Amino acid sequence: MRFILFFLALCALLPVDVSAARIKDIARIQGSRQNQLIGYGVVVGLAGTGDSNPNVTLQTMANFLNRFGLTVAISDIKANNVAIVMVTADLPPSIRQGARIDVNVASIADAKNLQGGILMQTPLIAADGQVYAVSQGALVLGGFGGGTGGAGGASVQKNHPTVAQISGGALVEREVPSDVITQANTLDISLEEPDFTTASRMADSLNRRFTTIAMAVDAGTVRVHVPPDCVEPSKQVNFISELENVETEPDTTTKVVVNERTGTIVANARIRVSSVAVAHGNLTITIVSSQQVSQPLPFSTTGTTTTIGATTTGVKEEKSRLVVLQDLPTVDKVAAALNALGATPRDMITIFQALKQAGALQAELVIH
Repeated sequence: MRFILFFLALCALLPVDVSAARIKDIARIQGSRQNQLIGYGVVVGLAGTGDSNPNVTLQTMANFLNRFGLTVAISDIKANNVAIVMVTADLPPSIRQGARIDVNVASIADAKNLQGGILMQTPLIAADGQVYAVSQGALVLGGFGGGTGGAGGASVQKNHPTVAQISGGALVEREVPSDVITQANTLDISLEEPDFTTASRMADSLNRRFTTIAMAVDAGTVRVHVPPDCVEPSKQVNFISELENVETEPDTTTKVVVNERTGTIVANARIRVSSVAVAHGNLTITIVSSQQVSQPLPFSTTGTTTTIGATTTGVKEEKSRLVVLQDLPTVDKVAAALNALGATPRDMITIFQALKQAGALQAELVIH
């Protein structure tokens, strides 16, 4: 019942008309994008919670010390206070050399806790193999762990102590060229969710604002011809800023998203349902295990008292009736009708799948 009420309340909040959104909220300018960075590093200073001497960790430490002119045999290195990690970061567009970005650090061996650790200087490379940033600094964990552990020991843990962050932990060493406006004095706007209707509406909104400068190329791209008086570098920023703040009405594909693991159903629009008849019944199978005591007969000189397992199985099928759902306008009305059947969240998922297979659900059904 609580699930049905939540679903009805959610559908009631869905607007009848799609509201306007800024272009910058539903699209991005091509040539202005983030780039992913990754690096292989070493965390030191752990209080005995580091890697348990795997060969990779020892070899990494030997190579690291070699950079400082120290030749150390792998057998002489203890790695309890050291952990090898992967460092990841996102390089924002148009960021300049010397700026700082945040990094994420995660253990890749068997370290138990990164608390108190310091990441040593780690180059961060992009997909082209070039170093774009260098990371170093003290780790900040979103959790903690402690205790003796092991057999008979007590321990406590919150969140994931093998994952950490360093705010502003990487310095940008190389800039990524950003070519937003082409030599033909055009720029392309890429929709985050490609849709022909949204692209057409976006082009119309831009043309009303700037007088015929935009054209929808396909479902995911709108091409804008930059006016001659805005081509100069000193005026490009103001033009793009004004362009991004133009409002348009995005169109969405009607969807019903189902998560079978959590029993969640979410509809993103007023989804229409054709006339359909629904019958639903639950088959409940109950299996109960118990222990029975078997004793020898009275005055018997043979036999011993033993325990025998017994299993009782019962099958129950709930009664249900065929309910005819007349040409209902929206999914929330369907949810109300299914409530009359006493449908549970799991039942609702099964019914929506059947509605889609019967061709009555006029929306895309997405199942996770």
